[in-house]
Amino acid sequence: MHKSGKLIFLLVFFIFTGTLMPRAFAQGNLLVTPRRVVFDGSRRVMELNLANTGQDTARYNISFIQYRMTTEGTFEEITEPDPGQFFADKHLRFFPRSVTLAPNEAQTVRMQVVGREGMEPGEYRSHVYFRAVPNEVALGEEDPNRDTTSVSVRLIPIFGITIPVIIRVGESATEVFLSDLALEKGENEALFLKMSFNRSGNMSVYGDLNVTHVGADGKETPVGVVNGIAVYTPNTIRNFRISLDNQSGVDFKSGKLLITYTAQSDVKPETYATAQLELR
Repeated sequence: MHKSGKLIFLLVFFIFTGTLMPRAFAQGNLLVTPRRVVFDGSRRVMELNLANTGQDTARYNISFIQYRMTTEGTFEEITEPDPGQFFADKHLRFFPRSVTLAPNEAQTVRMQVVGREGMEPGEYRSHVYFRAVPNEVALGEEDPNRDTTSVSVRLIPIFGITIPVIIRVGESATEVFLSDLALEKGENEALFLKMSFNRSGNMSVYGDLNVTHVGADGKETPVGVVNGIAVYTPNTIRNFRISLDNQSGVDFKSGKLLITYTAQSDVKPETYATAQLELR
């Protein structure tokens, strides 16, 4: 009796959120700029640039997805907003809704705010989801030399990128302060600085964290930096841990650490919060 082989396809999804990322965000051969979209003031239209950095033609479907941020900075997909959270998707239009890009080809996606006049003051957030579409022709291909009496499994990675889209209505009354600072040792003498971001007000914050060691003689040495740290509404607290450079020759048992959290700006960065930790 002839036995036909079975080929089982497992679609493995990889979703990458745009919380900590460079100015251009790339994953799975898709390059997206900018890394986040913020509609504030009178701005109503923005464009996203998509580029295929791979060697094969790729198709991407574009949609919205909703997330909550946990106190540890991770994301959980949700369908209903948490108390104090507002989704932006129903106030946004974008075109096209899918793109097919040849190798090294780029295309723009136009995004527009609609009905802004009727929106209540506050911040509205959704995430744009760029999902790679598997090559359906490849899924149907069979190897003529394959053993037809066995069952084989093929893993097909499906890459996805999400970036936040934020609409801000009204003036910001947001404030941030840092608390619960403490040094922590990890494996192999790794050194970390733990802290909590405390946010209040009606808008989220997004900025860069810098840590500087100040010795007893006043010498300043940069020992840690992380760019693109967000605390999204409605969260009031985000716990964070930054790795410190303990190979810099500084004595982490004396002096102090200066911590600065600043907004990203090419002109004059706004300082959200500062703190210091005395070392003993």
